[in-house]
Amino acid sequence: MSSLAVRVPEELSARVPVEQRGPGLDRDGVRLLVSHGTEVSHHAFGELPGLLRAGDLLVVNTSPTLAAAVDGRVGHARVVVHFSTRGDDGRWAVELREPDGRGTTRARAKEVVGRGCGGLAGTKVRLPGGARLVLEEPLSARGERLWWARVSGVAVPELLRVHGRPIRYSYTDRDQPLSVYQTVFALPAADGTGSAEMPSAARPFTARLVAELVSRGVQFAPVTLHTGVASAESHEPPYPERFAVPDASARLINAVRAGDGRVVAVGTTAVRAVESAAGADGVVRARAGWTDLVVTPERGVRVVEGLLTGLHEPEASHLLMLEAVAGRAAIDRGYEAAVRGRYLWHEFGDVHLLLP
Repeated sequence: MSSLAVRVPEELSARVPVEQRGPGLDRDGVRLLVSHGTEVSHHAFGELPGLLRAGDLLVVNTSPTLAAAVDGRVGHARVVVHFSTRGDDGRWAVELREPDGRGTTRARAKEVVGRGCGGLAGTKVRLPGGARLVLEEPLSARGERLWWARVSGVAVPELLRVHGRPIRYSYTDRDQPLSVYQTVFALPAADGTGSAEMPSAARPFTARLVAELVSRGVQFAPVTLHTGVASAESHEPPYPERFAVPDASARLINAVRAGDGRVVAVGTTAVRAVESAAGADGVVRARAGWTDLVVTPERGVRVVEGLLTGLHEPEASHLLMLEAVAGRAAIDRGYEAAVRGRYLWHEFGDVHLLLP
C-alpha cells in the first residue's frame, strides 16, 4: 500500500488525553468514525454498544504499558534509553535517543554516541541507581535502531518502576503519569514485562462502557501482545514481539466465528496476536511465544472481521493491516472523512471502527 493521499494538519494531533480537555470528560469522550465498507458515519465513542450486536466478540490486548523511557549518560552525553522488548536470554532490545525537551523520540542518538566510540557495539550507558547497560548487537539486519543490550546492577522492571517514565512523542504537550497510558484491560505481568507503547485503541474504554457492552451480549476475548518501540521517522514494520492467545480465548473466537457474531479486534496488536495463532484453516489455537507476522493485503486476515483502531499517519505501515481487513477504498474514504471532520490523531485521539 502506498501512502494515503490525505495530508493530516499538525493541529489535528491530540496533545493531551481527552479527559484533560474539559470538565466532566472521561476517556470515552473521544469521537468514533465508523466505516461500513466505504460508507462512513460519525459518532461519539459512547455509542459503540449500539453499533455492535449481541454475539459480537471484541478481542482485547491485556498488555500493560511500561514506564519504558529512562535517562542515561554515555560519557558526558545525555541519552534516553527506550526499553522495547525482553529477550528469552534476559537481554532487552533497546533504542538510544537524544533528549530534545519535547518528548524523547525526536532525534536519534547514534551520531552522539558513535563519536569516538567506533560505532555503537560495546557502548556503555550509565543509568540511575548505579545500573549499567551495554549494547551488544543489532536486533536485526534491518539497521541499528534497536539493539540487544545487557543491564547489570538492577533488574530492569525495578529500574523502570523507580526511574522510568512513559515514552512520549513531541506532538504531545507534556509528560503524563503512567496511569494515563494504562487501558482498562491491562493486567500486570508476573515477570514485569509489558508494552513499551500503549495499546492505544483500547484507551477510550471505561469500566462503565464495558459493563454496558456485556449487558447487551457483546463478549470479550483477552489476548496479550507486548508491543515494542515504534519508529516515528521511518514507519518500518514491527519487529518480533511476544504474544499469547490463551485456550479459553481461542475457543471463544472459534465459537463466535461458527455462529452469527463478528470478531472485532481492538487495536492492531490484537489483530497480530490472533492472526499469529490462526492456522491456514482459520481455526485459532492456543499459542504463546514470538510473532514476526506482518499482516498485509497479500497475506490477508483469516479470523478478524472488524477492527477498532486509532488514526494512523498516512505513511504508517499499520495501514497495510487496515487495508487487509477493510480494503483500500474503505481506508481512503475513511481517512478523507476524518480529515474533513477534524478528527484527532495519535494515541490520545479519536478512533476508527472498520466493519464488514
